[in-house]
Amino acid sequence: MIEGLPALYIFMLSAFTGYEVISRVPVILHTPLMSGSNFVHGIVLVGAMIVMGGAEGPLQLTIGFIAVAMAAGNAVGGYVATVRMLEMFQHKPKNKDEAQS
Repeated sequence: MIEGLPALYIFMLSAFTGYEVISRVPVILHTPLMSGSNFVHGIVLVGAMIVMGGAEGPLQLTIGFIAVAMAAGNAVGGYVATVRMLEMFQHKPKNKDEAQS
């Protein structure tokens, strides 16, 4: 496992890259892009569980638990955004005659 300064460097580099990529996405594409990447959230959750399984102390276990909880929340949020986005495209009846047919 990577430790120390290289791990901090990789974390900072990935945070900067993620910020730059997301900030350049047009607003109209942001929700479809994020809802389309739900599989990535699942991969992050599996990775967090694997890391938590290899924890060797209370601090590592606590950080692993927080990572699993945040990854699970991220995955659920992705699916909630997908459902809300799909609801926008459903046909809604405009009058009572359309609702009955």
